[in-house]
Amino acid sequence: MEKVERQDLFKQIMGNYPTGVTIVTTTDEDGKPVGLTVNSFASVSLDPLMLLWSIDHRVSSLKAFTEGGKFAVHVLAGEQQDLCKTFASKVEDRFAACEWTLSENGLPIIDGAFGVFECKTFKAIEAGDHTVLIGEVTDIQIDQEKDPMLYHRRVFGPIPEEFYTPKQPIA
Repeated sequence: MEKVERQDLFKQIMGNYPTGVTIVTTTDEDGKPVGLTVNSFASVSLDPLMLLWSIDHRVSSLKAFTEGGKFAVHVLAGEQQDLCKTFASKVEDRFAACEWTLSENGLPIIDGAFGVFECKTFKAIEAGDHTVLIGEVTDIQIDQEKDPMLYHRRVFGPIPEEFYTPKQPIA
């Protein structure tokens, strides 16, 4: 099997793997907020609380995330599709599209997310064409009135109601 064919199959399988959607934010060396949409997000440890995500080496804000020492991961709410698109786009000032504040930890926090993890960078590991960032959680927020966003087959949105519909018991 050729490299391109393997990469296409890899993308096909990963695109069919349902995930949540996040926006990761930090500030650059001038204190300007930067952020991007990320679905490569996972928990790492409960003691201490740690999580990870990965960033493409071609992203213009790479240095801000890999050298900034801290970041915030926003687990998007189901109704934040427009924000998801904005932070995944080439739009220069993505923060103009949302309400946000600077936290006590100096991180841009976007209003309306299902949950937010503020982290200090524990480790950055280069892996292929991405860098994996592991963060130690320093602060957590949750809006229990909201549901998180779901990403599946290149479509994102709220978790469908059918997901919660009771099924027949497995015998």
